[in-house]
Amino acid sequence: MRTAASLVCLLLSLLAAWGANRLTNEWSSPLGSYSDSAPAIGPDGTIYLGTRAGRLWAINPDGTRKWVFAAQNEIKSAPAVGPDGTVYFGSRDRRFYAVRADGRKQWEFKTGGWVDSSPALARDGAVYFGSWDRGFYALGADGAKQWQFTTAGPVVSSPAIGTDGTIYFGSHDKKLYALAADGRKKWEFATGGPIISSPALNQDQCIYFTSVDGCLYALDPNGKLIWRLRTGSINESSPVIGLDGTVYVGAFGHLWAIGADGRKKWGGTGDVEYPCEASPVAFADDTVCCVPRSGLIWFHNRDGTVRGTHYLSSFGSGSLAVGPAGTIYAADGEIAFGGFSALRADAPLARSPWPKFRGNARNTGNLQDAALQPSHEQRPSNEKSTIQ
Repeated sequence: MRTAASLVCLLLSLLAAWGANRLTNEWSSPLGSYSDSAPAIGPDGTIYLGTRAGRLWAINPDGTRKWVFAAQNEIKSAPAVGPDGTVYFGSRDRRFYAVRADGRKQWEFKTGGWVDSSPALARDGAVYFGSWDRGFYALGADGAKQWQFTTAGPVVSSPAIGTDGTIYFGSHDKKLYALAADGRKKWEFATGGPIISSPALNQDQCIYFTSVDGCLYALDPNGKLIWRLRTGSINESSPVIGLDGTVYVGAFGHLWAIGADGRKKWGGTGDVEYPCEASPVAFADDTVCCVPRSGLIWFHNRDGTVRGTHYLSSFGSGSLAVGPAGTIYAADGEIAFGGFSALRADAPLARSPWPKFRGNARNTGNLQDAALQPSHEQRPSNEKSTIQ
């Protein structure tokens, strides 16, 4: 139950945002299942996401179904789209898939456990991901295993690739790892709890990540601690980076803003009854949003004031996707048995090193693809609507 004080704070925040223009819904598509997978946008504007029913959906920019690929169990892994349109993702059927842009399977790779980790795509065609079997895998573009690195716990953290090819990821064994492109361990950093979130890279200066020990960490490229901030949160929300270098992360039902020096700027406005497991999204107009499981999107200005809200009915743990014209794509519980919606806005992703989960619209998890955006986005109307 909410306390009287928390109800008053929530009411005041909603009243402050009431005058803001609300996002308008461009289209909604039924999926027949709910989703915890963060959508990816391909070079041609096609949107891809997985569902709890084990289906990978490809949706045209106008909201029509393009194709559906069936795996054999839930898809929590966020798909990543290669430059040729190939879609890579993992499934709880213990397999990792590569699917062509036309929906036909290119190859699959079997592991010994669920594959919830989202893949990272290297520029040489290598694909990296982790599995609940405690393994971290590198596959070639043809699906052949290049190498495997074994940790002491399941790997659900999604890897990030630096500009020098170093691969960063966390494990349930409470460590963050840095591997060379050939699979050799460069260093490891121990925390006080499992690492289930995914790292965000601030150029070659800093690696940000959270641990179930309740802390947000900043490391230098050599694995040395720069600072540590206790948020108290133990969820899987991964940090992102705003235009001015501010680090944003979901903590319980709140969005926190942290300076590059590790000091908390603001935080606390949100829906405290529902965890904010999805990663925030930083926009080019210097706003940021966070979506707790209640489905109420909170848009904040740089100073933490509430700029507006939009209700999705319910939400999972997958982050939002943002098109080049600013359209927001989100799983939406408003539709019976789960759906997917396009919400009209005007601000694209912030041109920061890591503005969203997986770093860019194609979800490649590669710092070299910073600010990467698809080149197409269809708008069915000239009418404008934005959060003011």
